[in-house]
Amino acid sequence: MTLDRQLLQQAADWLAIAVVVSLPWSTSASLILIVLWLVAVLPTLAAADMRRELLTAAGGLPVLLWVLAAVGMLWADVPWAERIDGLGGFHRLLAIPLLLAQFRRSEFGCCACYGFLASATVVLVLSSLLALMPPGLVGRIPVFGRHAMDYGVPVKDYIWQSGIFLICAFGLIGAACERWREARWPTIAALLCPAACFLVNIAFVATSRTTVVVAPLLAVVLGYRYSGGRGAALAGIVAAALTALALNASPYFNVRVMHSFTELRTYQNSDAANSTGLHMEYLKKSAAIVEAAPFIGHGTGSIAEQFRLAASGDAGSASAAATVNPHNQIFAVAIELGAVGAAVLLAMWAAHGLLFRGAGLMASIGAIIVVQNFLSSLVNSHLFDFGQGWLYVFGVGIVGGTVLRDAQRPPAAPPAASPGVTP
Repeated sequence: MTLDRQLLQQAADWLAIAVVVSLPWSTSASLILIVLWLVAVLPTLAAADMRRELLTAAGGLPVLLWVLAAVGMLWADVPWAERIDGLGGFHRLLAIPLLLAQFRRSEFGCCACYGFLASATVVLVLSSLLALMPPGLVGRIPVFGRHAMDYGVPVKDYIWQSGIFLICAFGLIGAACERWREARWPTIAALLCPAACFLVNIAFVATSRTTVVVAPLLAVVLGYRYSGGRGAALAGIVAAALTALALNASPYFNVRVMHSFTELRTYQNSDAANSTGLHMEYLKKSAAIVEAAPFIGHGTGSIAEQFRLAASGDAGSASAAATVNPHNQIFAVAIELGAVGAAVLLAMWAAHGLLFRGAGLMASIGAIIVVQNFLSSLVNSHLFDFGQGWLYVFGVGIVGGTVLRDAQRPPAAPPAASPGVTP
């Protein structure tokens, strides 16, 4: 029985690693691996393990948010199929305490980070190759044929690609900062070079406007972690300078950023249903929908119906658009569960941020994952999106469990004094 449990624990560890390696590539493969991981990990967790995680803020608040969403189905004025579908966005949160418990006892947390970095690096290489190929040649390659219209995006979409590249870039920068005090210059250079490659790809190949907003703020947070207020100020200056350089050096980056302002002016003048205009319209309607049921919301699964009721204006205009995604995670929860649900969501993010307040590279990686998800969720509903949602869950769970395991280890004993030497 002990041997079987050990084998299951090892299988669960490797399956968790396989999940994070597959996330940049395939939704179907990731989903299959997640199911296999659940089958392997559940028999290995004792009731005491789960009780310990559920009694912490980091492990308990995600479950509390799911419970609120499950109860929220009772007062939603929509068919039960829509209520159940609405609850589906919350299911992945239940995996966070499982992963925290698993990786408290596992030595494979770092392997998962290395695996994700390696997987994202392969995407980076393919993205760079595709960007250098003539467009006609790319369209003839069967595996990339359906992505031929997405310049430099070999799999999934540019928003997802920019997001994982940003996390990898700042993870590498964090690793370089860890070695700065030791003056390991060759190692620092070896870490900063791939980080620069990830950032260059974002600026010159596939830019998500969300990433443009998140990157400078993430730099400030990372600077504060390592050097306090001075580090945050310096990081902010460097991020601003690099952004200005990218705007001048990359016509593509310049067009992507400046086009947002053009779309915003067009929306303000003519109610145009462009990308920026729809984002602004969804935020405006979300605020009005939440105001109509501010405390407990309209119920789980009610987002689509509420936006259908709020639609107005001429067909094709921004005001006439309905959606199932308000493009803001806080509003996505508040529409269904009101201020109560939004407060639990914010508390969950805060608890996960505090989980990584300590020193060390793994804590920095965890903080990067939480801050990136929080900031990007202000303009997207990323916890409800498959890739971004599962990346957050596995990132917080694996890295958080590893940090908790390291914190439980006794401090290393000081070296023994040499004979005849008085301390």
